[in-house]
Amino acid sequence: MRDVIVIGAGGGGPVVAKELAAQGLDVLMLEAGPRHADPREQWTSFENDANNPLTGYFRFGPTDRSKPAWFREWPQNSFVWQLSGVGGTTQHFYGNYPRAYPGVFNDYAGPDRAEYDVAHRFPFGYAELVPYFEWVEATAPVMTAAMGTKEQTFFRGCETLGLPVQTTKTTLGPSYRPQENAILQPGGNAGKTSDRNLLTFPDATGCTFCGYCFQGCMRPVGAPRNQFAKRSTDNSYVPMALTADVWAPGGRPVELITDAYVTRIHTERRAGELVATGVTWRDNASGAEHREEAEVVVMAGGCTENPRLWFNSGLPNPNGWVGRGYTDHFFDWVIGAFDDYTGHSKGVGSSARLDHPPYGGLENVGLPPALTAFSTALSDSGIRGHYTNGRGPTGPWDGPGGRLPGPELKELLRHGVDRLLAILVITDDDVEPDNRVTLSALPADENGPIPKVVFQHRRRSARTNRNREFMARKAAEVLRGAGARKVYRIDWAPLILHVQSSMRMGESERDSVLDANAETRAVRRLFVADNSALANALGGPNPTLTTQAVATRTAERIFRTYFGGDPWVRDGSPVVSTDPRISVRLGELGR
Repeated sequence: MRDVIVIGAGGGGPVVAKELAAQGLDVLMLEAGPRHADPREQWTSFENDANNPLTGYFRFGPTDRSKPAWFREWPQNSFVWQLSGVGGTTQHFYGNYPRAYPGVFNDYAGPDRAEYDVAHRFPFGYAELVPYFEWVEATAPVMTAAMGTKEQTFFRGCETLGLPVQTTKTTLGPSYRPQENAILQPGGNAGKTSDRNLLTFPDATGCTFCGYCFQGCMRPVGAPRNQFAKRSTDNSYVPMALTADVWAPGGRPVELITDAYVTRIHTERRAGELVATGVTWRDNASGAEHREEAEVVVMAGGCTENPRLWFNSGLPNPNGWVGRGYTDHFFDWVIGAFDDYTGHSKGVGSSARLDHPPYGGLENVGLPPALTAFSTALSDSGIRGHYTNGRGPTGPWDGPGGRLPGPELKELLRHGVDRLLAILVITDDDVEPDNRVTLSALPADENGPIPKVVFQHRRRSARTNRNREFMARKAAEVLRGAGARKVYRIDWAPLILHVQSSMRMGESERDSVLDANAETRAVRRLFVADNSALANALGGPNPTLTTQAVATRTAERIFRTYFGGDPWVRDGSPVVSTDPRISVRLGELGR
């Protein structure tokens, strides 16, 4: 009998595992995908090798890449970009860690309160979450981003909007700033040279400005795993979880099993309540099934897999909200062509942002060449000028939105990608009940009935559409102000990447799966600790920091409720030792 079983080792699961292991609990973490224990040997900088959704090492599938990726059904023009494996989708994220806007919490009383999704607020106040934000920011650690030419260009455009520079971690109003991200600052030779011979650890530490964030971080060369620059959970929380006995007095190391696909959550009746008792998991290599019992089970398999597992386990869904509210950030892509060098493909992928509550935000995003081509072709409007779907066909950009045709694309890229500046539009979306995960009628795979993602992309709320149009125009204004000679709006089809809320916590049992402690209302001792637990779209900020702050709070609630522990977050002090000797030691353990 385990104390806790955590299902999934992506962005949220390792947080709960690490926190509870530090308190001495016996924690088993099961991950359906692989563990890339030696990225220098297993990864490359080739974009297709990493990101091909069928064969790439960053795909949703088992370790053995000769086997097919796991299939989901999505009947609309969309792509669910989720990764399996230790680190989950944080393996290819850009490390951006902004806090959620205060307006999405139930204690917000600002004059623009009604401009948010007030029907789907967090069931606690922003002030209550601040110590947990601080805890994660200290643990990751989160730092002000290292910047270069593309960020300088972005800020030049922001200056023309008349907005202030944000100087606080909490977003208080429209403003712009460097990103707060979980990427170690360059040290030593890093950021000062492109000579590979000089960019080895410890002569170079932190970000080396390689520009390959989306292919996974494996630099500086020679660094121990937990000194890799980008603090994806495979480089941060997972090493801490696996070595909790080293750095935490009384801590107990987490047991991690990979290629372990959980197919069922088991329950029993106790005193009239349904209670989680354990799981069955399947070994991807052998096909053998194993059963594990636990006092508490934590679901952290992601917004698509959590509802699938719930349905395949036959768990009750009394209000019909399991899988509903599948929410993204209604992304759009606005790109500017410049006469001068911008460094679009160089350095940290995203180091500058503009926040504009209650509408959403903008991020400067740099990409290597293949992903730049992908981003300019992912349109819901078809070829530019040939089709319009009624969403802002005209505006402060050149011509209608849409994918660039051949001659215009050649003109855009004739000087390469480093005279471009790309801005990602991140919209504050309403939680839409009709956006949901159900079980597909297509044949089951080896792990049971597969999920179907139903996404009403073209039936967003009026507020969501208003927010996206507002932020797309702001993006064009930034690019014009920065000196772009041409500005193009791509009108992205749904790239379901910042996805959240499919197992949402909420103020009312009528439209939420989780209570304020992230425990499921229908099954006791069953918790959710990933993006699917989030109550809403956060106002637009990237979800990782809020997910991990909520997961830390959830771990504390588990410890207090079911293991008789005391709260450990009081003043935002970090639980992780900052002693560099311990930090290096963790990497040397090679776990």
